[in-house]
Amino acid sequence: MASSILQQVFGYERFRGPQADIVAHVIAGGDALVLMPTGGGKSLCYQVPAIARQRAGQGITVVVSPLIALMHDQVGALHEAGVEAAFLNSSLTFEEAQAVERRLARGEITLLYAAPERLTTPRFQALLDGLQARGQLALFAIDEAHCVSQWGHDFRPEYRGLSVLHERFPGVPRIALTATADALTRADIVERLQLQQARQFVSSFDRPNIRYRIVEKKEPTQQLLRFLEAEHEGDAGIVYCQSRKRVEETAQLLCERGLDALPYHAGLDAAVRQRSQDRFLRDDGVVMVATIAFGMGIDKPDVRFVAHLDMPKNIEGYYQETGRAGRDGLPSQAWMAYGLQDVVNQRRMIDESPAADEYKQVMRGKLDALLALAEATDCRRVRLLGYFGEPSTPCGNCDNCLAPPQVWDGTDAARKLLSTIYRVQQKSGIGFGAGHLMDILRGKATDKVAQFGHQEVSTFGIGAEFSEAQLRGVLRQLIAVGALAVDAEAYNTLRLTDGSRAVLKGERQVLLRESVSQGGGRTRRAGTRGAAPAAATGLNDAGQVRFAALKAWRAEVAKAHNLPAYVIFHDATLAAIAALAPQSVQDLQGVSGIGARKLEAYGDEVLRVLAAA
Repeated sequence: MASSILQQVFGYERFRGPQADIVAHVIAGGDALVLMPTGGGKSLCYQVPAIARQRAGQGITVVVSPLIALMHDQVGALHEAGVEAAFLNSSLTFEEAQAVERRLARGEITLLYAAPERLTTPRFQALLDGLQARGQLALFAIDEAHCVSQWGHDFRPEYRGLSVLHERFPGVPRIALTATADALTRADIVERLQLQQARQFVSSFDRPNIRYRIVEKKEPTQQLLRFLEAEHEGDAGIVYCQSRKRVEETAQLLCERGLDALPYHAGLDAAVRQRSQDRFLRDDGVVMVATIAFGMGIDKPDVRFVAHLDMPKNIEGYYQETGRAGRDGLPSQAWMAYGLQDVVNQRRMIDESPAADEYKQVMRGKLDALLALAEATDCRRVRLLGYFGEPSTPCGNCDNCLAPPQVWDGTDAARKLLSTIYRVQQKSGIGFGAGHLMDILRGKATDKVAQFGHQEVSTFGIGAEFSEAQLRGVLRQLIAVGALAVDAEAYNTLRLTDGSRAVLKGERQVLLRESVSQGGGRTRRAGTRGAAPAAATGLNDAGQVRFAALKAWRAEVAKAHNLPAYVIFHDATLAAIAALAPQSVQDLQGVSGIGARKLEAYGDEVLRVLAAA
């Protein structure tokens, strides 16, 4: 049954990876925890069982989803595939919500999407009780399950209330799904959702189509511009920044340089955010400049790059955010600029947090792991996958594999820096920031050095052979490993810690990559504004014409249905049609992404468009 649903409803010939095992397990009534990378097909792991269990007379599936926009698009996609689905959220009027509830009572809905906070309300619980009493509650699917964990990168307290599902409806199977969870987060999900007896399905975290590139900050916005103009002109992408101010400044700069860029952060009016998100999802070539408030549940398949102008908090966040690129499996890039101030800011936020010491210690470890990824001289992908416990071999596609960096021993520089901090604090009785300390070590006679008499410190000038970029790399490492601390109350000054001693004594080696700060690509990409999308690059001239005509038609249909274009057909499906040049509706059968409902709804229209192209 599962294979026929996959083919007839969704238009796919076969399951990918562990999907078939997951689907079979859930259809049979088993609980499951599914870890699968973004773009790996998590939705099918509960949508196919939902259809199968309803056809078997077991009732509806309730899907816990954290975002209204995501619910809207997923329900729209299911309608396009001929599946009865609905959502209950705050975007509905009271009358519209009542109409959904009446359809539920009549058994007319296969999948119902709802936010976690709604599931725990008395009204919704009563609704579920009624379904359960009639034997019409088939499955609970908990999407973005990492939100339940305090160790996850996007903890949401309302997810904690979902433990009620097991307690109140113990006979209803549950499937929890996430793209990102290390071992600690995974264990927390199991405990919080009471999934101790659930079977765990852990897919490979590898996204081989994504090229990882990390550069040291040096005029980061200019580095970003060089990267975009050299390699991603006209592409859809996301640029992440830490602050709202930086988001707005960067979006404005990109617009001034001719890019179609939009700002997105929690400080903007909700209606503005929604319009921006709709434009990003529905239009081609839009660049969203955003804080981490944007992104969860973004299903747009043709995001060609994700750039970070500031370092995230941890590898889970980095992996989740970069995973929004290349969901269609085509070549994409994850680019990040990082610097000393990123490390200082992230470490300070952890130290100033009112959280318990145990939590702070875990967060410091996660930050250290991300910094180790940024400073790595070996394969980025090996490091990234290793964090999630997955062994791998060098990918040959990340920046380190393509151009192995030079390594230098920064132990001597680290000892001299720590000695300088010790002597300056002894002399002045106060702490100083990184820039001033580097000036002393390099022997720069600045006004501030003269003001405090620091040219008399014994370490003045003994590090003249080190560049500022090298010393900043040393400071990043020392802060990351706890051999230096940032005193936020004293204007981000640096102070020694218990961990400084091992470095000062030469018991701890500090190895670093040579400073590399270029931001652009090594070669200019052929595809620029106006070129065909990546999915169509293999088409001949006639195929390109057919593809362009199909895209224009798809845009009209999507606008009429108020849905993103990819919900109607993915680029890959349009490219397959353009290559096939079908002469009849029967010729379209078997094209990946065209199920029975879409064939019936759009087959004749597709042929008309092709005939006119």
